[in-house]
This record gives sequence, C-alpha cells and structure tokens, in this order.
Amino acid sequence: MVVCMLLHVSKLTDETAPLPADRQRHILDRLSKDGQVNASLLAMEFSTSEDTIRRDLRNLAAQGLCQRVYGGAVLMSPASASIAIRANESNARKEALGRTLATLLQPRQFLFIDAGSTNLAFARMIPMGLQLTIATHDPSIAASLVGKPDVELIVVGGSIHPEIGAALGGRAIQEIAGMRPDLLVLGACSFHVDHGVGAFNFEDAQMKNVLIQNAGSVALALLNEKLRSAATQIVSPIDSISDVVVEVDAPLSETDAFVQEGLRVHRADAAIGNSRGQSTAIRTNTQKGEV
Repeated sequence: MVVCMLLHVSKLTDETAPLPADRQRHILDRLSKDGQVNASLLAMEFSTSEDTIRRDLRNLAAQGLCQRVYGGAVLMSPASASIAIRANESNARKEALGRTLATLLQPRQFLFIDAGSTNLAFARMIPMGLQLTIATHDPSIAASLVGKPDVELIVVGGSIHPEIGAALGGRAIQEIAGMRPDLLVLGACSFHVDHGVGAFNFEDAQMKNVLIQNAGSVALALLNEKLRSAATQIVSPIDSISDVVVEVDAPLSETDAFVQEGLRVHRADAAIGNSRGQSTAIRTNTQKGEV
C-alpha cells in the first residue's frame, strides 16, 4: 500500500512538473528581465535538481541564448554578428553615443580607436580643431578620418579579420605594443558589472587586452542591449574602464552599479532617425555626464 502511494505521488509530480521546453522558456524570460539567473534558485522554483537546471542552461548556451557563468548564466550579448551586419544596425543610436563620447576628447591627445560600428559613428563625430593623433587598426574608421587637416592618422597593419573588420594577430599586436595612447576608445561586445568586458573572438579579445594595458585611460560607448550581457571571451574587469557612455534610457540599476565601481557614467542624448544621414538628437532633461 505504501509503495503504491509513493508511486502514485511520484507519477503526479512528474505529470505536473514543467516540461524542459517550458522550463527553458521561463529561464529565457527571466534572463531577458533580470540579465542573469542562479541555478540553485531556479532548482528550488521548479522543484527540480540543480543538475537538471544546469542541463537546461547548457542547452540554452549551445543555442547561443545565454553564457554560462559560475552558479548560473547571464544573457548572451546580441553583438556576435559580423561587422558587415552590425554596421547597418541602430545607426541613429550609435550616433547619439558617438556624439557624447566625442565630448570627452581633449586637445592634442593621442587617441586609439578600437574596432566597432559604434566607434565608427564616434570617429565621424570628432570635432575639428583638436589637433589629435589618432591610431586605429580598423580600415573603416581610418577611412572616415582621412583628409581631416588637424588629425595625424596612424593605421595599424596586418591581416584584416572578415568578421571583426580590423587588423588582428601577431603583426598588429607587435605594432601597438609600443603605443601609449592618452585615451583608448574601446569597442565591446558585452559589459557586465560582475563579468566585465567581453568579446566573441579570441584574437579580438587579445588585442583589446593589450590596448587596455597600454592606455592612460579607457572609455567606451554601449547600446542598452550590451548591458548585463556576456560574451564567450573575457577581455578585462570593468575597473579597467574610466568612462562609459550609455543611452538616454539605460537602466538606472545598471548605471548606479557602474558608479559604485568607480566609473564615470555619461548619458547620451535621445536619438531619432533611421540612418546616418537622417538622424538628429534631442536634448533631454538628464544632464550630460551624469547618471
């Protein structure tokens, strides 16, 4: 009788437990809302084992939907596409970020601009009259600066990676090894207060790491979708960053966490328009340079 009752209870539990697909959809919803999940808490919530939750997370990570970290998972950054795709996405928003990022420049700085579509938007926003020396390993960024009379341009050579759109590898790293820029404008695929700056390509991450080590200060601009996310390669912790430019509607929970870590946070103006030639910016009530 007891055995029959136990079997009956077990059967009811199996029948009422969420199916793996339903459980994984719930986990994805939680990731989208909170940016991260904890395996132990999910196991308690679903009345299942941590091993089951870890299998779910492995399955989601294999689909590129999350990045596993110690104790759980974080949202996977959407910035894994090639530069050919990213260069045509969210241009107005990137312009707004680039315009605010340009306000951080000082006359006669030695500036290194890392690869990336947001940094390309920034390069186009650099004002005249600053007498800058600018180095980059991104041919598109270099092309946008050619002909500016007050810019001394240095282009780092090497083999151009087709996905990143910039020179990577031994030759490029050898060329930047002796550079000591006053300011590095870093590109990032992801940015998380606990998991730092992320990238999707090993050589790209290696290049970024060397650049960070050589720079006097480091700034970067981030679309909202890169916040609270992770990538497959860890570049550096966030304390390597001096200044971060975020969108006008970036979550206060994120920007407050950055400030607590010692970063200077600058909010961009709101952007409108769908293309580089059509976008404009609207000044909001949030003062630039403050969270």
